[in-house]
Amino acid sequence: MRWEELEKQPCSIARSLAVFGDRWTLLVLRESFMGVKKFADFQANLGISKTIVADRLRHLTDHGILEKVAYQKNPVRYKYKLTRKGLDIYPVFLSITRWGDTYYPGKKGVPLVYHHKNCDHDFNAVSICSECGEPVDARDVIARPGPGAGSYARSANETLSEKKVG
Repeated sequence: MRWEELEKQPCSIARSLAVFGDRWTLLVLRESFMGVKKFADFQANLGISKTIVADRLRHLTDHGILEKVAYQKNPVRYKYKLTRKGLDIYPVFLSITRWGDTYYPGKKGVPLVYHHKNCDHDFNAVSICSECGEPVDARDVIARPGPGAGSYARSANETLSEKKVG
């Protein structure tokens, strides 16, 4: 399957990967979550070419994840703000971070500790069931076809339901 065909797949993961699935896009988003807003700061922090930064910022803006806002008129300069759609990706980053901290923490330990301002505690991201509030992992879930599943997901579901994960 070609990269540009991902967005047409009847799979939410494939369609999401078409938006933020390459390493530079994820790292641009990481910088956004860390408060970076200006083009030069993205480039300096990531150490990548202006072309790659411009391409990824344009891509994220085209998809409504970042919003380009003028902050200076002469010459015109822009900053990039996370939209609601962009902020909604944050739990994905927390999950990736927790996985990385668990399996690749580095010799001196984890690089960042996340602190919840509301309760004033450091925390680790967990997935919970929206209905009962219990923690969820792959062994606790069975995927069923939804209304947009199509025949591909239906046959994949038959395989998933027959196998026990873990």
